[in-house]
Amino acid sequence: MTDLAERAAKIELLLLDVDGVLTDGSIVYTDEGAELKRFHVRDGSGLKLWHGLGKRSAIVSGRRSKAVERRAAELGVAPVLQGRDDKVSALDAVLAATGLRADQVCAIGDDLPDVPVARRVGLAVAVADGCPELRAVAHHVTAVPGGRGAVRDLIEWLLKLRGEWDTVVGRYAG
Repeated sequence: MTDLAERAAKIELLLLDVDGVLTDGSIVYTDEGAELKRFHVRDGSGLKLWHGLGKRSAIVSGRRSKAVERRAAELGVAPVLQGRDDKVSALDAVLAATGLRADQVCAIGDDLPDVPVARRVGLAVAVADGCPELRAVAHHVTAVPGGRGAVRDLIEWLLKLRGEWDTVVGRYAG
């Protein structure tokens, strides 16, 4: 078994950044001051597939947004830690809340604040349009950019590496 497959086999939780991963990184404000975010539907369906296998996910974001709370609740993502500039301490909080070890976590990010977390987790993933420093330390880079189904791409890649993708697809093959 390869090192990458061994790492993948241990993963129980996906640690998700938001801006630049679940979204394309754009920040849009209405004239009334509300912040808008656009999420890709296939990221949501991928997370539902992941959760359907008994796996977990969590969000750690440097920004705060009610839209993130709503999307996380829709998808069953928890815990959700927002406004966390120190993502390593946020990772520690997620580990404490879930009882998992760092080697059981796959983190996906896009920018410099995600690099220290990438160095601590069992499997580090960068989105295709992530910063060069993160892509350099990542174990995998998605085929698509953030906000364009990068989380779904990660989940498919991870499940294929674990030999579980065909079972998931078989549920829909009829």
